[in-house]
Amino acid sequence: MTTATPNRTPGDILRHDYLDRYQITQRALADHIGCDTKVINSIVNGRSSVTADMALKLAASLQTEPDLWLDAQKQIDLQKAAKLIGKLPTPIARSQMALPL
Repeated sequence: MTTATPNRTPGDILRHDYLDRYQITQRALADHIGCDTKVINSIVNGRSSVTADMALKLAASLQTEPDLWLDAQKQIDLQKAAKLIGKLPTPIARSQMALPL
């Protein structure tokens, strides 16, 4: 089994690829999209997830696609869930699956 490499969080992407690169403050972005600075800070610091509405706002403001933000969030959520679950169930044999009529 190979070890999965950690995915970048939406906050890492936001901080490094947009805020730092283009010298945008968290406050300026928050003001631009109409939210509290604490919301952006929470995303940047990994304390909050990116929601669908935030993905739309970030995409429109930063000229990206909403899927960039949602896909990054989904990967982080799946990694966290896999770590919490630990061992996953084994696959059900095809011979045990009921076939549709």
